[in-house]
Amino acid sequence: MRRGSVDGMNVDPMEAQSTFSLSLNVNGKFWSGEVPIEETLLEFLRNRLRLTGTKRSCESEVCGACTVLVDNRAVSSCSYLAFEANDKTVLTIEGIAQDGQLDPLQEAFIRNIGAQCGYCTPGQIMAAKALLMENPNPTRDEVAEWLSGNICRCGAYPAIAASILEAAREMQRKTGSL
Repeated sequence: MRRGSVDGMNVDPMEAQSTFSLSLNVNGKFWSGEVPIEETLLEFLRNRLRLTGTKRSCESEVCGACTVLVDNRAVSSCSYLAFEANDKTVLTIEGIAQDGQLDPLQEAFIRNIGAQCGYCTPGQIMAAKALLMENPNPTRDEVAEWLSGNICRCGAYPAIAASILEAAREMQRKTGSL
């Protein structure tokens, strides 16, 4: 292994690993501890918290399988460093059901068969959740544009769009905004 030099001292690159004191809220639960500075939010969620609904796929912000919400904004957790979530709120697919009741998006995906193999489904649902938080009454074109960064290799796009539009109508009905 190559050794480097810092201020004239020989340093093993593996020993030069920095850590960060991270504090955040994940799915309504507070977490605090040390994390390596280079750890992604995806690695943090899957490896430390064992929240495995968030999927690893392309690792380059292309496929959307790793989408989670950070302060209600959809992010690709594969390239979002864990320390960037410091003092923020993270919502994953495991956290959107409330009091044992599935989120309307989850229910609509089930009814409309919006998931075929299911690999992309958590990311699709989390991106859709961010969309509906920003725009509770999207058109089909707005859904397609919003989800353009989420790839479904099974080609379930019509069912995914139908699921999101149905969930939007259901949420509007529940809040009386229809």
